[in-house]
Amino acid sequence: MKLIVYPLSSDPPPIRAATARRDWMDATPDSFAYRCLPLSIANAHGWEVLNPVAFTAAWNGQVDPKAVEIRYDDPAAAPTIPHVKPLAHFGSGTLTFELPMMFKTPPGWNLMVTAPVNLPKDSIAALSGVIETDWSPYTFTMNWIFTRPGCDVRFEKGEPVALIVPVKRGQLERFEPEVRSLHEDKDRLEQNAIWRDSRTSFNDGLQTRADWAVQEKWQKAYYRGLRPDGAPGAKDHQIKRRLQEFKPAGVAEQMYEGEGLEMKPKDKG
Repeated sequence: MKLIVYPLSSDPPPIRAATARRDWMDATPDSFAYRCLPLSIANAHGWEVLNPVAFTAAWNGQVDPKAVEIRYDDPAAAPTIPHVKPLAHFGSGTLTFELPMMFKTPPGWNLMVTAPVNLPKDSIAALSGVIETDWSPYTFTMNWIFTRPGCDVRFEKGEPVALIVPVKRGQLERFEPEVRSLHEDKDRLEQNAIWRDSRTSFNDGLQTRADWAVQEKWQKAYYRGLRPDGAPGAKDHQIKRRLQEFKPAGVAEQMYEGEGLEMKPKDKG
């Protein structure tokens, strides 16, 4: 399947496959946050649009668009093309990134545009949207909303400001949510009991500094794709996700050779 981007500027914001690395996860003792496989997989769940220029933004709490102030580190280095700049034209404490690009997904596929995963920012929150990009000839914006006034918010050059994730249209509506007793699923009941017992034993071992628990550090069954009894889980269990990068093709390769869509190296982590 193809995910196509049509740049509408000779210098659009860079796009890269989302990386599993996070500075705050690196900063945890022994980088223990990476032991949580769901976090790492979610981190790399899509493609990131990067901020082209460093700036600081602040909101004074008013509704008027002028209530948001944008200060570039180097005004001379600020984007000269209006639709590449971060804007505050919606008011109500919103900060907008107009993306000078159009996306095309396969028939029946939407594009969810949301916050970079597990990358929180103080005093501001990303707003999410879902666009029918299989037919739509329209561009769209990435919006953030201030959560409190009077606070400076930093956006560094190269920092992800949006995450794009293809989603199949109509698939969520096909799910039939149900609530059932776990006792109806004997296999899951037994496996959950094994896990709870092992979890209690492991935590007790850590508390008493038992050699086997200290050496193991953390339980690795899910990370390794194993059920609590040691049997294999799904055959397509993922420990790492590596998405393909956007590559110029055809006319775009000639038009934007050496500029435009910036090719980012894949994460080594």
